[in-house]
Amino acid sequence: MHKNKSLSRELSLISLGLINDKGNFKLNKSQIEEIFESALDSLINHCRDELDNCESDLENASQKILDCELHEGTNYSFSNVIDELKKSLKKIETIMNTLSVTLDYPKLILSSGQVDIRNDVNQRILNVINNLATIDSDIDQAMDGWRLNRLPRIDRDILRLAYMDINFLKTPVAVACDEAVNLANKYSDMQGRKFINGVLRRLQTVKSQ
Repeated sequence: MHKNKSLSRELSLISLGLINDKGNFKLNKSQIEEIFESALDSLINHCRDELDNCESDLENASQKILDCELHEGTNYSFSNVIDELKKSLKKIETIMNTLSVTLDYPKLILSSGQVDIRNDVNQRILNVINNLATIDSDIDQAMDGWRLNRLPRIDRDILRLAYMDINFLKTPVAVACDEAVNLANKYSDMQGRKFINGVLRRLQTVKSQ
């Protein structure tokens, strides 16, 4: 069940990125279905890109080991090779952990007949776009002098989904924040992750008052 919800959030995030977040708009059921299919394709392509990156890193790591063996007994910097290998292997570990979860996605979708996940994604998307002005206004108040529209689109949507989880779906605040951080770790950059963490803490404080 937890994996289903995490998948729903990720597909919702990708789906929102395919929708214009400016102005008033309405989406019918068939349009949302098309967006869902596009989001699913995007997620699959993202996984393929991750696999390609992982393959490249493995090849680089192998080459570094070979270079190190060829220069054994010389002044070749063995410590530099070790440092580079550690960085490469850490990146590979992160990618493989992501893929281990992602590989369960087709099984999750099939086991639920796509209905549960599709309905959950549809509901999340509708909750966000139908209440966008209120959501954005409330998040703005927790941004301590910043404005939501100044953030990259992916960061805006991560915060919107977290807010919607807390205020519309009554998800426990800690769970909603953890899920948002997981999405930020996967899709945002270092600056975005730090900013999202700060805003989530302020939203959590406001919610607990």
